[in-house]
This record gives sequence, structure tokens and C-alpha cells, in this order.
Amino acid sequence: MIRPATMADVPEIHRLINYHAEYNRMLFRSHTNLYEHLRDFLVAVENHDNREKVVACAALELVWRDLAEIKSLAVDDALRGRGLGSKLVQAAIDEARRLRLTRVFALTREPRFFEKLGFRVVAKESLPHKVWTDCIQCPMQTNCDEVAMVIDLES
Repeated sequence: MIRPATMADVPEIHRLINYHAEYNRMLFRSHTNLYEHLRDFLVAVENHDNREKVVACAALELVWRDLAEIKSLAVDDALRGRGLGSKLVQAAIDEARRLRLTRVFALTREPRFFEKLGFRVVAKESLPHKVWTDCIQCPMQTNCDEVAMVIDLES
């Protein structure tokens, strides 16, 4: 099941994201950052022993009046290949449509995943709000190997 994240989900979201960050798949996020941006997050949960367990997460962060970014997409390694990442991205796109955004982007090292969902490769420079707010502060800035991808949404 995909649902909006709650305060109780933060420790598991933190664990998922920082596990992947250890392998340089994404940037680390602190508990403080996650609490501050909790409303951006969606989670995939499964029931284990009559309680929900967060097994995947993604954030849709608003960047500008017509633009949002999918960030911190992380799936438990044991559950990869089951479509959880795709479901989270689709839920984020649905939310972007609800907000009447016209574009959603992601920076990724797995462009084929996003291509299958309708995204296309663009130059990072075509996303100036991202480049001048987040990328300028990133420790990987000069050696960035992420690919910028965009999906255009119907108005």
C-alpha cells in the first residue's frame, strides 16, 4: 500500500535513505531534514505481525510554480524488482497533477527506470532552480554523474 508518510515513519525512512546513501546511490538526509520535509514523502508499507513496516519511500518536493522534483526514492533491497519504486513515482506524479504542476523531474543514476515511466533526459542547466539551490551546495557538484530527467504533465 502507498500512503502519505507520518511522523512515526521517519526512523524507517531515515534507515532506507541512509542505507542507499552509504552506497552513493543518493544523498544522506538527517532526521531533522526528514521531519521538516515529511509532507513531501510517500511510503510503501507492508504488514508484518499486524503492524505496518515502511519498505520504500519517495518525496515530491515543490521547486517552482510549475515544477517539482522526485527525491529520495529508496526501496528495501530485499524487495527490489516488485514495482514499489514505480508505484511511488506514479503516486508522486498523481500528486503533481493534483497540484496542477506541468513538469516533474528527477536526478538519477538509473535513467532506464525513469524512461520506462515516461521521463526524458534533459540538460541539468534546463533546471536552473535546482542547479542554483541544491546542486551548488552538493559535495558531488564537480563530479556529478546523475542524469536529469523530466516528465511533462498535461495541464
